[in-house]
Amino acid sequence: MQIESSRFGTIEIREDAVITFAGGLPGLPGEQWSLIATDENSPFFWLQSTEHPDVALPVTSPWLFFSDYEVRISDDEAARLGLGAAGDAYIVCVVRAAEMLDEFTINLVSPLVINAGSRQGRQVINDTGGYSVRHPLFSEVELEEVQAATQSAVPVTATG
Repeated sequence: MQIESSRFGTIEIREDAVITFAGGLPGLPGEQWSLIATDENSPFFWLQSTEHPDVALPVTSPWLFFSDYEVRISDDEAARLGLGAAGDAYIVCVVRAAEMLDEFTINLVSPLVINAGSRQGRQVINDTGGYSVRHPLFSEVELEEVQAATQSAVPVTATG
């Protein structure tokens, strides 16, 4: 299918790449979404609505930033998604982007759990405690590395 995204222009989405969030995502219209990678080297994706071209959320795998992150969901949620084993799930978390890197946050309380086989998804409450909805995405060390990489990648223009 083709959609006209306000963020990415015309994009082609394979039918088997559509994820259905039955009942939708809290506060957002539509039930049909797709993960869009704008750069194969980026840790971020866009969860793009296929029904509302102006709606897209930045998401990422939480383990790229927090190797000890744990997700536990209720048996009821696992059954709703048809998950037989942990390996059946693909999990991403919503990122809140900001102008400054140190203001980027990630929602570790309510990950998006997707059944990799059926392409059914739900935003669930993580039964593992100790996380926040606006957890800082970058630690001081990571932030310094990102800022250094960004500064070294800025082209220098000579004037004369």
